[in-house]
Amino acid sequence: MTVALIVLAAGKGSRMKSDLPKVLHRIAHAPMLWHAMRAGGALTPERMVVVAGHGAAQVTQAAQAFDPAAHVVLQTKQLGTAHAVAQARPALDGFAGDAIVLYGDTPFISGETLRAMAEARKTHDVVVLGFDAADPSRYGRLVTEGDRLLRIVEFNDASPEERAIRLCNSGVVAADAQTLFALIDAVGNDNASGEYYLTDIVSIAAEKGLSATVVRCPESETLGVNSRADLARAEAIFQAGARTALMAKGVTLQAPDSVHLAWDTKIGCDVEIEPNVVFGPGVAVEDGARIRAFSHLEGCQVGPGAVVGPYARLRPGATLAQDTRIGNFVEIKNARLAEGVKVNHLSYIGDAEVGARSNIGAGTVTCNYDGVFKHRTVIGQDAFIGSDTMLVAPVTVGDGAMTASGSTITRDVPDGALALARADQTNKPGLAVRLFERLRAQKARLSKKT
Repeated sequence: MTVALIVLAAGKGSRMKSDLPKVLHRIAHAPMLWHAMRAGGALTPERMVVVAGHGAAQVTQAAQAFDPAAHVVLQTKQLGTAHAVAQARPALDGFAGDAIVLYGDTPFISGETLRAMAEARKTHDVVVLGFDAADPSRYGRLVTEGDRLLRIVEFNDASPEERAIRLCNSGVVAADAQTLFALIDAVGNDNASGEYYLTDIVSIAAEKGLSATVVRCPESETLGVNSRADLARAEAIFQAGARTALMAKGVTLQAPDSVHLAWDTKIGCDVEIEPNVVFGPGVAVEDGARIRAFSHLEGCQVGPGAVVGPYARLRPGATLAQDTRIGNFVEIKNARLAEGVKVNHLSYIGDAEVGARSNIGAGTVTCNYDGVFKHRTVIGQDAFIGSDTMLVAPVTVGDGAMTASGSTITRDVPDGALALARADQTNKPGLAVRLFERLRAQKARLSKKT
């Protein structure tokens, strides 16, 4: 079945108390809009149309960052959901297939639910997504007869019998695209708000002899985000679901509630994650790795069997091969570390290439920035970088080479060579005693004056 998605993302979201468009507030490091677009991607849509309004330029940029082929159309006046969907008509000109209406502030609709809606469309003209609400008081009710949806009634307009119905409207709708637009053409705005409501298409469809039905989903999938409190709740729901999914796939989380995942985190089997680990976007951790406590990872790849942390930071572009060791208070940025590399203590490795089995001593820094340009450090295989070595890039340390502790390396080190780049030590007998005596006497004089 050919499908187009219409994602409504025009609202300002005044209850968010923010200049940022509501759909661009983030859940698990990604705009809510991306979550909705990703859910719709389960149907492999032929077209993706995003209806923007408030902050249209920002919404357009975000939508096309997720899907460069997305069509973004503008709703200049917010006149209701039916009016918003109507703005997608030009972008679907000539399209023959189903349209599914999603909401950029409803991030948790599952692919399974959308596939069920697509399946229901084979036997009904209009399909509405409903849910059984724990507290249905504020939702529109879905009035059904058997598998037929008769109408949608808003709470304020519902009779006592209709208010007793617990099956509620999510707002998500599927229909043949041309049928959908024809139904919208018949929607009026004779209501207290003077708006055109998408819910009216169900009763209009019935008047035209078209069939409508309901597909049910868990209430949690229909959570709409309208405030900062809703956003925090959505974040908690995402994290709980993502942690549960990881553990079901064979990942050990020692303290699940303390691990924070990004929307695109990928973690392999038999990975162990200790407490208080944060994953930013773009992280992949391969089988058998261990991420130790209080580490922060973003935009990086961790190879099988690697150990990271505790208190490590992996920044974008960090790539760790199999069985690497990244220890406490180590930062890696835009660097490739080959198999078996060890960087165990208090070091910064940025814009670098480190060969297999090399050992980087405590306090090592790749001095990669000259104030204008970034430069690269290359360290060969089986090299030993002594503690407190400053590697002033661009510089290369050869295979099997060594740097002496406390060295500042400014020139290339050949294979197998030892580089010493520090001043000779000079000892002055008795000078420390005389210096301390002088300082203590000076301190005593200052104390008398005060």
